[in-house]
Amino acid sequence: ANILGIQALQHAFPELKHVAVFDTAFHQTMPSHAYRYAIPAEYYEKHGVRRYGFHGTSYRYVAQEAGRVLNRDSNRLALVIAHLGNGASISAVLNGKSQDTSMGLTPLEGLVMGTRSGDIDPSLFSFLSENFAMSVEQTTNMLNRQSGLLGLSGLSNDCRTLEAAAKEGHAGATLALEVFAYRLAKYIGAMTVACGRLDALV
Repeated sequence: ANILGIQALQHAFPELKHVAVFDTAFHQTMPSHAYRYAIPAEYYEKHGVRRYGFHGTSYRYVAQEAGRVLNRDSNRLALVIAHLGNGASISAVLNGKSQDTSMGLTPLEGLVMGTRSGDIDPSLFSFLSENFAMSVEQTTNMLNRQSGLLGLSGLSNDCRTLEAAAKEGHAGATLALEVFAYRLAKYIGAMTVACGRLDALV
């Protein structure tokens, strides 16, 4: 879909320079112990199966802005940055470089999001297949589009709606917000480990 857009614009504006900015590029500084999965090496070596991370353009900007706001050199800071929204991730940024991030091969890994589950036991695929005859495609769709805050609450993926409903005593909304906050807090601790110290949480 992204390439189609570029091609259409190249056709419409052939005189303009077109630049692709990859959301994963910022995380290419992660050490191998952060980006490798604990699966047979051939899947990485032959097929590039590894953790790539996303939201990189946001992290680069926010790390620079944090330095400006703190009146410190962003290339000398240990930051844990949480990119929170319907798609949510968190990253450890040390001296301007990504050390680790919560999203992996795809944006599904990591934090609980609006409609994405975040971290899940991979055996869920075989469990749902064996017990409910769900295909890989059906399970993937459920984990990406029907889970997260929406799935937990049974109400909405919008925190404004969930906060209002929780105040009214809606158990699903309360649980969704609690799970979201708890998983985020666990990841803040993990990303602090990846930085080795913490100067600011953004």
